[in-house]
This record gives sequence, structure tokens and C-alpha cells, in this order.
Amino acid sequence: MRLKGIITAMATPLDENGDISEERVRLLANHLIENGVAGLFVLGTNGEFYSLTKEQKLSLAEYAVKAAAGRVPVYAGVGGISTNEVVELAKEMATRGVDALSVITPYLIHITQEELIQHYETIADASPLPIILYNIPANTQLNIEPTTVARLAKHPNIIGMKDSSGHLDQMETYLALVKKETFDVLVGSDSRILKALQLGATGAVAATSNVLTKTDVGIYEAFLADDIEKAELLQESINAFRGVLKLGSVPAVLKEALNMIQLPVGKPCLPVQPVTNTEDRAKIREVLVSYQESEGFEVK
Repeated sequence: MRLKGIITAMATPLDENGDISEERVRLLANHLIENGVAGLFVLGTNGEFYSLTKEQKLSLAEYAVKAAAGRVPVYAGVGGISTNEVVELAKEMATRGVDALSVITPYLIHITQEELIQHYETIADASPLPIILYNIPANTQLNIEPTTVARLAKHPNIIGMKDSSGHLDQMETYLALVKKETFDVLVGSDSRILKALQLGATGAVAATSNVLTKTDVGIYEAFLADDIEKAELLQESINAFRGVLKLGSVPAVLKEALNMIQLPVGKPCLPVQPVTNTEDRAKIREVLVSYQESEGFEVK
């Protein structure tokens, strides 16, 4: 299995009671797939994996698989601090039909790179599904070092990584060290999609593609067509949306934007609060209006 293209780091659609909404999962998944994404990535950071129960995670994965209906792969996050708990969830996820599993590095505790290798290898040995490493050191305070990636890339059940470190020099080192392996590197920093592709990344896991689906897919397609000027313009164009994402805690603004473009996903999970400030909501709406023509959505 190879990892490529624009894969959406899906927001988690909830109903008014805070439960996973199958109808809203289907609506969002269909919108994304119909607009060209190459995969659905559920239970990532923007998917609020840290706030959902195991039962909610399994339900979300099941609904996403059902909605995708084989049109694109579905990747599910199963990461946590405890190796044994990750293994348990990985085995249960395999019964829900997802295609591969993303495993974020342990957080809160500070472990060595050797312990990290053992963590990933234990999970990969036990998992019925392929494993994707997930590196986001700004949030976890733990970086997957290049030499660690080089070792893990040799494991037959570890197929790639999502690197959200934002450090392109490190990504370039990753790519150089794994070039002889069947191992793909995806960028998780939306502002660096084009630059990562130019270095050799095979795609991106992009949260902005929930809303700017055509734009993000367009970056990838323009790159493949060697139309770098177009790709650069599209890459630059997402900055306005990325700017308003800072008006709330992750993923409050992302969810507010989806609600505004009539892809209802409900409120963020507590403790994150929804965007209620009138001025902030006006700024979000103004930015979304600027994308109406290119994206084909209507802002309510």
C-alpha cells in the first residue's frame, strides 16, 4: 500500500448531543471525495482523538469506511501513551474496515528514541493493519529523529509517516534515509505542501482540505503537471484561511468554518469552546466568502 495525494485530516462530525453523527460523516466524506481527495484521515489532532471515547473512535471509523465505500482509503488514528492500549485499539480498528492506522508518538511522558522504536515495533508486530508514524513534536514534545525513522522504515508493517514538524530540512533527511525502502513520507504542515512535494514527499495530510478541498487538491495536481507557478499561487492562497484558524483553539475555527459552508460538524469537544465572538465569526465568514467562487460552496 502506497501513500499519496491530498488526504484530508477530517474534522469529527458530531450531532447536537455531542455524539458521532453518521449522517454528517457521510455528508462530509462525500463532499471531500467528490472534490478529489485521495483519502480520509480520521482521529488525528484536528479530529479530536484525544477527547473521544474508544466507542466513539470505533463508530467514527466505521461510519467513515461506510461513507467512503471503497472510493478512497480510510486511515484511522489509534495513538496513545500506552503501547498495550494502542495495540488493543489497533486490533479493534481492523474489524471496522479501515485501510491503515496512524500512530502518534507518546505524549506527556519523555521517552528515549530507543523506547520509541520499541513502542512502534511492538505495535507494528501486533497490528493486523499497516502502520503510519505520526510526528508532531510541537504538541507531543517528542520528535521522531531521522535515525529512528530509518530503522522503523525497515519494518515490513510500517509503511510511511506523517510529519507535522514543519522542519523541511529534517524531512529532506528522512527522505534521503528511506529512499531504498518501501516507505512514503507525507507532510502534515499545510503551509508547506508544495515545498514538501518538491523534496520528494508523496502527498499531504491536510486539515485545511476540509474546507479548501479544491485548492489543496489543486496544489498536488498542479505539481504533478509541473505547473509550479499555479501550484505556488494555490499554496499562497490558503494563507488567509490559515490566518483565521488562529482565532480559536484547535479545532474550533475549522468546525465553525465547516458549519458556515453547510457541512455541519457540530461543536468542538470540551474543553475546547466554539467560536462565539461576533467579530471573530465575522472575520471567518469574510475569509470564507473570498473562497466561494474557487471552492464552489456557499457561506451561510
